[in-house]
Amino acid sequence: QVQLVESGGGLVQAGGSLRLSCAASGITFMNSMGWYRQAPGKERELVADISTGRSAVYADSVKGRFTISRDNAKNTLYLQMNSLKPEDAAVYYCNVKYLSDTRIINIWGQGTQVTVSS
Repeated sequence: QVQLVESGGGLVQAGGSLRLSCAASGITFMNSMGWYRQAPGKERELVADISTGRSAVYADSVKGRFTISRDNAKNTLYLQMNSLKPEDAAVYYCNVKYLSDTRIINIWGQGTQVTVSS
């Protein structure tokens, strides 16, 4: 059973930093992993994504401030968030895609709340 467990969210002052973690279990290889976020009343949007053998991609709004990385040994995805702004406040979701036979399986974490005070 594939499961994603997110952690690291919380309250931070504007300009501060947080590091989100997403631990994946029940899977040994993931084609891509990414972070999405959803603010109240808004659509869920891609924040950052990293695919096997590819460089990370970022939403324009977070470029230069956020860094996505993975630790393959720990099967964990990270999102380092620096210079946080109030508009970054949202629920952040970890996403994993992997190939099973010919199907792409899409897994979501439960989400972790990030709140940024002004």
